[in-house]
Amino acid sequence: MLIHPWDAAHDPDEWRAWLSRHDFGQLAVNGLPGEPPWVQPLHFRYEAEPGPYGQVLTHLARPNPLWRALEENPTVLLSVVDDYAYVPGPWAAPEGSPPEHGTPTSFYAAVQLRCTAHVVDDPAEKAELLNRQVAHFQPEGGTAPVAPGEAPFGRLLAGLRGVRLDVTDVRAKFKYANHKPEPVQDAIVAGLTTRAARGDAEAATHQLRRRPASSV
Repeated sequence: MLIHPWDAAHDPDEWRAWLSRHDFGQLAVNGLPGEPPWVQPLHFRYEAEPGPYGQVLTHLARPNPLWRALEENPTVLLSVVDDYAYVPGPWAAPEGSPPEHGTPTSFYAAVQLRCTAHVVDDPAEKAELLNRQVAHFQPEGGTAPVAPGEAPFGRLLAGLRGVRLDVTDVRAKFKYANHKPEPVQDAIVAGLTTRAARGDAEAATHQLRRRPASSV
């Protein structure tokens, strides 16, 4: 992923705050020799500790075909992308130029976590991992806890494998044209606000949030 200086996260707090609100991504696992990578969409729980980058907890069905590749090479990439919007060319036209001379572009936020994967098969450890995931997605409760050998979910543990991803590096990008002149940025925000399609409000918020304090 190319990251220009103006698109880079301002600091680790920025990508951590964004990731705390996004918990669905794609896990890319290196393929076996001669095969392409496996890419698995999944929900996950990100935890800021331990280590400098934290860890990710998730699980997959035991019949999933990626296990052999994962065990062959535990270095994986978890990619999370959201808050995206298409910016039509006329919105981005430089001042004094015809609208049709504007360059279309994409806005998006992306965080890529390079990780070392650890497969969790111990029933008690799997149960703890699953309960931590459920606690993240259902803080209000309403689902019985998972416990090995106990109803209602204990018998289902054998059909799942847990995955703990120790994060070893992070690449974060917030592509919102913050290197453009302010009048162009203002025009783009106006266009996003008027169109109000999926992701437009979030993209406009990022565009305004990431401007230098002196220009806001």
